Amino acid sequence: MSQRTTPRQSTLRTRAAVLAAGLGVTTALGAGVAFAANSSGDAGAPRASATAAVDKQAQTEKASAVKAADKDKKAKKINPTWVKPVSKYTLSATYGRGGGMWASKHSGQDFAVPVGTNVKSAHAGTVVKAGPNGAGDGPAYGNAIVIKHGTGPSAKYSQYAHLSKVKVHIGQKVDKGQSIALSGNTGNSSGPHLHFEIRTTPNYGSAINPVSFLRSADVTL
Repeated sequence: MSQRTTPRQSTLRTRAAVLAAGLGVTTALGAGVAFAANSSGDAGAPRASATAAVDKQAQTEKASAVKAADKDKKAKKINPTWVKPVSKYTLSATYGRGGGMWASKHSGQDFAVPVGTNVKSAHAGTVVKAGPNGAGDGPAYGNAIVIKHGTGPSAKYSQYAHLSKVKVHIGQKVDKGQSIALSGNTGNSSGPHLHFEIRTTPNYGSAINPVSFLRSADVTL
C-alpha cells in the first residue's frame, strides 16, 4: 500500500536535496582550491631543489677538475718532460745577443761549465747529427750533437756544441737525462761552456729561444 506524500514533505525533501548538492559543490571547490594552493605554493620547492643539486654537482666537478689540473702541474714540476742539459752552471751568452763572436746574433743559450762536465739529453729522442765540424753546421760549433724530439711538423731539435767528447752516434735513441757528451771548448769558443739550442729543423738558422721553450715545459733555469 503506497504512502502519499504531502506537499510539505515534498518541499522539505527538495530543500534537503538542494542543500546536499550545495555542500557537495562547496566541498569539491574547497578541495580544488586547496589543491591549487598546494600546487602553486610548492611548485617552486622541487624546482629550486633540483637546481641546487645541479649547481652542487657542477661545483663538485669543477673542484675535481681544478684539483686534477693542480696535481698534473705539480707532477710535471717534479718530473718534467724536459730537463736542463747540465746540472750546475752559470748562464752566460743569451739567445739573440749580438756581438763579433757570431755571424749574426747568438742562436742559443750558453751554460758556462768546466771542461768535462756531463751533458744530458734535454728530452727523449733520436740522434740525427753527431761529430766534429759542428756535426755539419760548421766549424764554429766545434764538436756537436743534434737530437730530434717528436715527429711531424711539431718536432723539435736540441743542439749541443763546443763538446770535448761525443758519446752517441747518428740513429741512436736516447732517453731524457741520458749522458750524451762531455762539455768542452772546441770551435769558436771564448771559454769552456756548453752552447745549447732548440730548433724547428735539424739545421742552423731554425733556432728559437731555448730558455723560453724550457720554461714553457716547466724547467726552471
